[in-house]
Amino acid sequence: MMTTEEFLPYLKTVGTGPKRNRDLTKDEMKIIMRAFLKQEVLPEQVSAFLLGWRVKGESLDEFAASIEVFDEFVQQEPLENSIEFGYPYDGKVKNPYIFPLIAKYLQKFNINLSLHGGLLQPAKGGTTLKEICNNTPLTDNTYYFDRSEYFPELYEFSAIRAKLGLRSSFNTIEKLLNITQSNTAIIGAFHKPFVEKYIALFKDRYKKLVIIKGNEGTPEIFSKCAITIVENGEVEEIKVDPKDFGIMYSKSAERISLETSLELVKNPSDELLKLAKLNAAVILFLTDKAESIEEGFELIG
Repeated sequence: MMTTEEFLPYLKTVGTGPKRNRDLTKDEMKIIMRAFLKQEVLPEQVSAFLLGWRVKGESLDEFAASIEVFDEFVQQEPLENSIEFGYPYDGKVKNPYIFPLIAKYLQKFNINLSLHGGLLQPAKGGTTLKEICNNTPLTDNTYYFDRSEYFPELYEFSAIRAKLGLRSSFNTIEKLLNITQSNTAIIGAFHKPFVEKYIALFKDRYKKLVIIKGNEGTPEIFSKCAITIVENGEVEEIKVDPKDFGIMYSKSAERISLETSLELVKNPSDELLKLAKLNAAVILFLTDKAESIEEGFELIG
């Protein structure tokens, strides 16, 4: 157990105000993150650090160091022909999850979906991936990994994060954890600055990194969006608009409950099915199984 006095110097780096706060070195950040995950720091100090770190503003080195420590704890399960999807842990609010429909379209192409989730984290208060996976029959090419099993040390932070009720630095770095050693990862980003952060943090961890700037920061396409593709050190951006494929989907103006989300996928409308088909076509293009999204759309049939 790290004593209060031993942790205090680290806490001061993020908790003494704009003039005296400073970024931590990678070695310092690794010491802190290991101590957190091993529960060697008092919960009150953990909470104080998380708030101070968020207010100070996280550096890329601090994020990178934290991810490297995560690697020491995550229980990996390599999965061939898989794509890792990085869904946010604060859930979805105004769109259903359509990955069960996407997975069905991809079955015949030998593409496995690697998904990971857990308890709801602040601050959106949406429906979680975990809730969907626990209440929906999954296809044989869909693999769900629960945080309580693959990363129990971070799972134990759920109570502290829930009590804080605010978005924390973990929200940024917990979405892609390389559980299945996938060559390709797809992550969603709502704000442009996060696209740049994700490129810096994850480009060397996957052969191909895909960032979808779409709805609610998820890796699912519901409306016109930009897709950033990072491969072999090259960065390319493409645009995708469902209307170009004759899809006229409108998101809900109200919050969607878990029950409604499940029902929409169980009995999908024609527009939702076409959206899922488009998402599958994008994946075929990204995995080089189609030369274009249009060709992928045709291949699905």
